[in-house]
Amino acid sequence: MLSVGFRALFRREVLRFVRRPKNTFMPPAITNVLYFAVFGLILGGRIDEIAGFPYILFIVPGLIVLGAISNAFENASFSIFHGRWNEYIHETLTSPLSYAEMVGAYVAASAVRGLIVGVIIAAVGRLFVPISIEHGLFLVATMVVITALFAGLGIIGGLVARDFDDLTVMNQFILRPLVFFGAVFYSLETFEQAWQIQLSLVNPMVYMVDSVRYGLLGHSDMQLVAPAAYAEFAPYASLGVLTLLTVVVVALDVYLFKIGYGLTD
Repeated sequence: MLSVGFRALFRREVLRFVRRPKNTFMPPAITNVLYFAVFGLILGGRIDEIAGFPYILFIVPGLIVLGAISNAFENASFSIFHGRWNEYIHETLTSPLSYAEMVGAYVAASAVRGLIVGVIIAAVGRLFVPISIEHGLFLVATMVVITALFAGLGIIGGLVARDFDDLTVMNQFILRPLVFFGAVFYSLETFEQAWQIQLSLVNPMVYMVDSVRYGLLGHSDMQLVAPAAYAEFAPYASLGVLTLLTVVVVALDVYLFKIGYGLTD
C-alpha cells in the first residue's frame, strides 16, 4: 500500500509537468516530426532497407528512446535542482516520508513523463509509417526500466548540479550524443570491422535502443553479435542488466538523500 505522503508527492510532481504541456509535450512532438521528415522521408528514400525494415521504421525505436529517457532525466534533474535552488525541497525532507518513498515518488513521476513522451513519439511515427508491436510485454518492461533508470540518474544530476547550465550540459552534451551513437540511425550490421562493433557495445545506449527495437520490431542486433548459443536470449539479458543497473542507481539515490548530499548546501 502506497502511503498518503508518497501519493501526494507523486501527484505534485506529475501535475508540475502535466499543467505545462506547451513546455513538456509539444517540443518533443514537433522535434520528432522534423526527425521523421528529414531522416525518414528525405534521407530514408535514398537509403536501402536496414535489417529488412524501411529506414523510417527502423529509426522509430531509437527516437522513442531518445525522447523518453531525455525527458525522464530532465524532469528529475530539474525538479531536484529547482527544489534546492528555491529551498522548498526542505519541506519534502522534513515530511514523514522515508527516503525511499521520496526517491520513489520523484523517479515514478519522471518515468511517467518519459513514458508519455515515448507514446507521443510513437504516435508521431505512426503518421509516417505503419507500426506494429511484436513483443508488447517486453517493450513495456523495457520502457519502464529505462525511464526509471534515467529518472534515477536525473536525481543524481540534480544533486550534483551547481547551476542550470550544468543541467543543460548533462542532457544536451552528454546524454543526447550517447543516444545518437547508440545505433539510433544505424544497425551494428553496417560495421565491417569487429573493433567497430566492440566499441559500440561499450555505449550502454546501444542496449536500450536495441531492447526497444526488439520489443517494437522483433529485431535485435544483440542476437547477431552474441555467441550463437545465447543469441536467442540476448535481448532478455540486456533487459536484465538494465534492470539491475536501475536498482543500483535508485539505491544510490536513496543513499544520497539519506546523507543529505547536495540537499543542504
